[in-house]
Amino acid sequence: FTAFGNILSCKVAQDENGGSKGYGFVHFETEEAANKSIEKVNGMLLNGKKVYVGRFIPRKEREKELGEKAKLFTNVYVKNFGEDFSDEMLKDMFEKYGRITSHKVMYKEDGSSRGFGFVAFEDPDAAERACMELNGKELVEGKPLYVGRAQKKAERQKELKRKFEQLKSERLTRYQGVN
Repeated sequence: FTAFGNILSCKVAQDENGGSKGYGFVHFETEEAANKSIEKVNGMLLNGKKVYVGRFIPRKEREKELGEKAKLFTNVYVKNFGEDFSDEMLKDMFEKYGRITSHKVMYKEDGSSRGFGFVAFEDPDAAERACMELNGKELVEGKPLYVGRAQKKAERQKELKRKFEQLKSERLTRYQGVN
């Protein structure tokens, strides 16, 4: 990117192991340099992959822009269906709600189900209906089926951290002045 102008900073996003997440940020000194890089590099093939280069949009703006769309989802996480559940059974259970683009039961090394999987729908309404109707339904003796929006790992970790902090502050408030 130095061919387009002076770079003030650049960063490649990394996962928890230090590997690249496949994207990064380049902060140019001038808007002209940034525009030139977008014009020349966006859509290029780099190591056999098409590259997207665009203006940085802060998270708050992206979320505001998405608005209601951010609440829509097509990927569903399913758990508590037991060890004998197959990909075909998962598909059969969910296809009545709408067109499925993919489905996957996660398996152990011995070939038995790990008791969870994912279903991706074409239409967000189908995913919503499946969650509403199947979540809490009993399949395996004593275990209610969990069917909900599939979350990205970072999103899930953020939510767990928020819940943990909330519980911690509730405990502190509850026991304040007990000694």
